[in-house]
Amino acid sequence: MSSSPDAAQRLRDLARLRRVRDRIDRDYAQPLDVEALARGAHMSAGHLSRQFRLAYGESPYGYLMTRRIERAMALLRRGDLSVTEVCFAVGCSSLGTFSTRFTELVGEPPSVYRRRAADATAGMPSCVAKQVTRPVRKREAPDRAPQLA
Repeated sequence: MSSSPDAAQRLRDLARLRRVRDRIDRDYAQPLDVEALARGAHMSAGHLSRQFRLAYGESPYGYLMTRRIERAMALLRRGDLSVTEVCFAVGCSSLGTFSTRFTELVGEPPSVYRRRAADATAGMPSCVAKQVTRPVRKREAPDRAPQLA
């Protein structure tokens, strides 16, 4: 069974997009930008952004920030690092941008989350805590934020 050149190209693009997503998952704490990700995938930044959004429903930068916020949530639940330390540990270089993005995704500032989540998930296995506290974008979230306490 032969496939059309368009279908073959689409499969190659999907494989490259999966490698980009895997790189973001693996290297989220490293300085990553769309141009560098695109170069690594042998695509233009615009093409990568469009195709990534089509495949995964968000931009590469949005996906990266979601991964960083997920990791930040885990570090904040531990309670032994300050918000600033967590910000830099997950690869963010601006505390303001980190706090704004965290609040957008989680529904409360990182300092508030840190205080509440450490107590609310105490004694809970980390794999369960991660699932229960997974960030949901505001546009996808119900009208209320998940209640931890």
